[in-house]
Amino acid sequence: MSPIARFLSRHRLFWTRRLAPLALGSLLLTQTAVAQPADLVIQRAQVLTMDAAKPTASAVAIRDHRIVYVGDDAGLTALMGPHTRVIAAPGEISVLPGLTDAHAHLVGLGMSLQALDLRGLDSAAAIAKAVTQVAQAHPADKGWILGRGWDQNRFQPPRFPDRAALRALDEASAGHPVWLRRIDGHAGWASSTALSQAGIHRKTAEVAGGRILRDESGEPTGVLIDNAMDLVERVLPQPTGPELESAILRGSGYVVARGLTAVHEMGLGAEEIGAYRRLAEQGRLPLRIFGYLTDPIPAQLQQLPHSQAYRAELDRLSQRLGPPEHTGHFTLRGIKLFMDGALGSRGAALEQPYSDEPSHNGLLLTSVDHVEMMARWALVHGYQIATHAIGDRAVNLVLTAYQRAGVRAERNARFRIEHVQVVSESVVAQRRFQELGVIASMQPQHAVSDAPWAGQRLGPHRLQLAYDLRGLLDSGARLCGGSDFPVEEADPRLGLHAALWRGKTQPKPPADALTVGESVRLFSSDAAYAAFADDKLGRIAVGMLADLTVLEGKLTLDDKELPPTDLPRRKVLLTIVDGSVVYDGLGQTQATRPRRRGRAVPHR
Repeated sequence: MSPIARFLSRHRLFWTRRLAPLALGSLLLTQTAVAQPADLVIQRAQVLTMDAAKPTASAVAIRDHRIVYVGDDAGLTALMGPHTRVIAAPGEISVLPGLTDAHAHLVGLGMSLQALDLRGLDSAAAIAKAVTQVAQAHPADKGWILGRGWDQNRFQPPRFPDRAALRALDEASAGHPVWLRRIDGHAGWASSTALSQAGIHRKTAEVAGGRILRDESGEPTGVLIDNAMDLVERVLPQPTGPELESAILRGSGYVVARGLTAVHEMGLGAEEIGAYRRLAEQGRLPLRIFGYLTDPIPAQLQQLPHSQAYRAELDRLSQRLGPPEHTGHFTLRGIKLFMDGALGSRGAALEQPYSDEPSHNGLLLTSVDHVEMMARWALVHGYQIATHAIGDRAVNLVLTAYQRAGVRAERNARFRIEHVQVVSESVVAQRRFQELGVIASMQPQHAVSDAPWAGQRLGPHRLQLAYDLRGLLDSGARLCGGSDFPVEEADPRLGLHAALWRGKTQPKPPADALTVGESVRLFSSDAAYAAFADDKLGRIAVGMLADLTVLEGKLTLDDKELPPTDLPRRKVLLTIVDGSVVYDGLGQTQATRPRRRGRAVPHR
């Protein structure tokens, strides 16, 4: 008799009395569940499941927050009941796993929807004119005028505002302090009143990991880059808890209307986390939020990672933070660090100098040892580390810091590097992301938005190694897709389109473009994996949570067919989270994003 047979014979009484009834009950429960009517069914659709066992289907059924059926239309008959909502659109529709933005700033989006929108303005004079309109609308209170979205690469010539532009901004502001963040959030332009309130003047010392731009005589121009921005932002009026909640709900409504069912929210402070917790406990979050705490170590201590004070701060962090938490639709998943700045403001840390500024090769915003120490802490406490690194030097340093901390693929820590815009040939050739199990969290839209000027920053050789979704994917790296909104537009259709076409047009996608399946996976199953949620999200399969994005038109996994060129214009028909329709676009017209005129923010 085999060992297995002896075991079964010896324990057959236990099996008969205890396990068999459980197994029978489970079978009966499954059969009963299948026989019960569904809450919602979608039929006659192109269903891309991202499930290798069944890549496509034509019908999906949902009951009690979960998917209970995936298959053909004929199998839906037993699931139809008098209260079942049936979706059978007259034209072609595509059903995707709920789309996730794996790197975004939802609080920032909610705030920016009420701030002055500067995107697309082509001169400092145009910015000053926009500020004038806000100042004239609020002549008495002299509160802060806040805005975002300017990009000096659109100016002619493409350079940062100078002292003459600052004088024009001062005149436009009519005494209001003004703070206008660059589109990428890694630079800001302050009026003279704002500089005065922040204590910035000719003799102000440079800030580690930042730049105060000055004219030939040493006077500040108002432009502050990376860590130097803190000088102004620490004197800004801080939003209250209710204001943060309103911003979250405002941003949430905006993105669910564009098909997002989840967001990885990068860089949260204690007040923002509190706002998310309250909304989650009240059941008011319409989508899932995977939050990443902003770097909890004070900036001055980040440069002293081997000091007693630093270790004491780590001990306090261990006492303050328990294990990763989950409340309703809010999960506190990890910690966000910064290694360098942004390419557009020449803050990204490069191995070699910038092609259009040979005396400069970027900024390191923190020490490499700090990233290593935080990685060691996170491995012990079960948190993910997600480190911003754009330049090739920064990417290499973060990978090395993770490696020194003990990160390995087999540990399944799923640490991340955010953006990964420029990589060295050795990183790809040595498959460093795969060896360490580090996720490259990338934003396909950046490759399109940065295209007009990225070559000037990097030169032709480095440009070939930039925004390299295809190269990293082929090297075996794990990726996930996001937008970094409000830096980019908060719309996953644009991210999918950018991955499919890389900013090109017909007749066919470029060689470095991704397929439809690869692109959808970035924003679904790969994004779920990056948040340790792949056991319940990111695929359309029986038993998974019912998060779905339904778009008009057909998407196919057949690589012989050209991907659609009109994806950004295709209507979002339904956004479904936990089986509930949180956005219903059937028969409705999708709103466009309005130009915002902004408002003055009062002192508190």
